[in-house]
Amino acid sequence: MNDTVATLYRQESRRVFSTLVRLLGSFDAAEEALHDAFVAAAEHWPTQGVPANPVAWLVSTGRFKAIDRIRRDKRFVAWEEATEQAEAVADTTPDWEQLIDERDAIEDDRLRLIFTCCHPSLAEEARIALTLREVCGLTTEAIAGAFLIATPALAQRIVRAKAKIAAARIPYEVPGPAERPARLASVLRVVYLVFNEAHSAQATGLADEAIRLARLLLALLPEPEVRGLLALLLLHDARRAARSSAAGELVPLEEQDRTLWNRDAISEGCALAEAALSQRGFGAYALQAAIAALHGEAASADQTDWPQIVGLYDVLLRVEPSPVIALNRAVAVAMRDGPEAGLALVEPLLPVLPGYHAAPAAAADLCRRAGRLYEAQSHYRRAAALARQEPERRFLQRRLAEVGG
Repeated sequence: MNDTVATLYRQESRRVFSTLVRLLGSFDAAEEALHDAFVAAAEHWPTQGVPANPVAWLVSTGRFKAIDRIRRDKRFVAWEEATEQAEAVADTTPDWEQLIDERDAIEDDRLRLIFTCCHPSLAEEARIALTLREVCGLTTEAIAGAFLIATPALAQRIVRAKAKIAAARIPYEVPGPAERPARLASVLRVVYLVFNEAHSAQATGLADEAIRLARLLLALLPEPEVRGLLALLLLHDARRAARSSAAGELVPLEEQDRTLWNRDAISEGCALAEAALSQRGFGAYALQAAIAALHGEAASADQTDWPQIVGLYDVLLRVEPSPVIALNRAVAVAMRDGPEAGLALVEPLLPVLPGYHAAPAAAADLCRRAGRLYEAQSHYRRAAALARQEPERRFLQRRLAEVGG
C-alpha cells in the first residue's frame, strides 16, 4: 500500500498542491496540508482501501488537516481568531465526495499555479525558482545545485517571491483573454529559460522538467506558441546524446554523430512545429522550432537547407528583433554565402553583445573558416574568457590552439 501512496505522490502531488493553494490561500499552508494528507493516506488506506477518487480525497483531507492545524496552533494566534480562520477555510470547499465531479476545476488550479508563479511582477530569477519548487515539486537543494547557486540564497529567493505574491495580492487565477498573451509570454519564457540553463549546464533532469512543463501547458492551453515551445525543446533535446563526447567534451552541431539523435523526439517536434505554424497567432517559438526542425531533418551537415533557415530567420527577426537572433541569422548567412558574408554581419554585433560569449565565438569560427587566423585567436580568447560552462571553455581553448593561439 505504501508503494501505491508513493506512486500517487510522484504522479499527483502537484495537482493536489495547486488546489490546496487556492483553498488555503498560502503556499506554505498548502505544503503542510499536502504532507499531512499523504501521511493520512499512508495510515488509513491499508485498512480502508484506496478511495474511488484519491485526488479529491487528498484535497479534502489536506483542507481538514489545515483547519485542525489552525485551531491547534494557539501559540501564535488567539483561539477566537484561529476559529475564524478555520471557519473561513472550511467555507471554501465542499466535501471530497462533491470534489469527484470537479476534475476540470482541479486541472484549472494547475494552470492558476503556473500563472501565479510566473507573474511578470516577480523578478525573472524568482519566477524560475518558484516554478521549479511549487509547480514541479523539486527540492530547494536540487534547484540550487542545478543553477550553481548556494542553497540558502535560492531559498531566500523563493521566500521573497512568496512574500511579494502575498503583499501585492497577486491573484491566483488564469488571466482573461485580454491579459493572457502578455502573461502567457512570461510563462513560456520561464519554461524556455529553465531548459536553456539545463542545456548549458548539462543538467538533464532539469531539461526533462522543462519539457514536462511544456507538455502540461499544451494539455491545459493548446495555443500555437505553447505548441511551438514544446516542439523547440524536443528538437533541441533530441540531440542530447550527440552533444558531448564520451570524455565530456563539447561536440559542435556539424560534427555530431546524427545516428545518436533521438528520431522519435525529432518526429514529434517536427509535427508540433508544423501544427504551430498552421495556427493563427504563432510567433517566435514556432519559428525557432521550424528552424530546429530543418536541422533535425538534415541527414548530414552538408544537406542542411541553409537558404530556408535564413528565410525563417528573416521572419523571426521581424517578429522579435534582438541582437541574439541577428547573430544566429548572420551565422546562417555565412553557411549559405560564405564566412566573409557572415563576418560582415557579425562584427557590428560584437559591441552590442559585450558579455555574450557566443558572439566572439561566432566571429572566431568565421575568421577561422576565412583563414584570418590572427583575428580568430583574439576572438577565441575573448569567447573563452566569457564562457560560463567548463565544457564550452575547453572547446574554445582547443579551437584557439588549432589556430596557433
